[in-house]
Amino acid sequence: MPTGRAWHKSRSLSDAQHRVAMAQLAFDGLPGVQVDTREIDRAGPSYTIDTLRELRIAYPDAVLFLVIGQDQAQALAGWREWEQVVALATIAVAGRPMDPVNNPNSFQPPEPLRQRFAQLQLPVSDISATDIRRRVSRGQSVVPLVGEAVARYIVLHRLYQNT
Repeated sequence: MPTGRAWHKSRSLSDAQHRVAMAQLAFDGLPGVQVDTREIDRAGPSYTIDTLRELRIAYPDAVLFLVIGQDQAQALAGWREWEQVVALATIAVAGRPMDPVNNPNSFQPPEPLRQRFAQLQLPVSDISATDIRRRVSRGQSVVPLVGEAVARYIVLHRLYQNT
């Protein structure tokens, strides 16, 4: 689900049409996967709590999971209505490389909410949107990070040239 207008980003995001197109290319051919544009289609800033509430209405019997990186898990208490986010979805946390002072596996949710969190058993990935934009602006290949189709799209549409 490409984000709409990110409330916490000071820089402009790439055009919504490009983010949707890249998501469609990235997930093309994966069974059961669909790119959802509800955040792009919604007016105003995007908040996770609004999206989860919409999903709960659209899919009342679904079990919702919110996959976030370790860095975002540690910042969760600063999110809008974060307690309701945790109430509506199981928070699936993926390890992220962090500065050496912090252990990437050190995040512990508050005790009463611990059952609402799951640590994903995935290799820690240092892929970041910031790094992808930086590499593109330097003329470096991003194929290993985003796949061939998305990398071609970025070049074709001259995205992130001046990042």
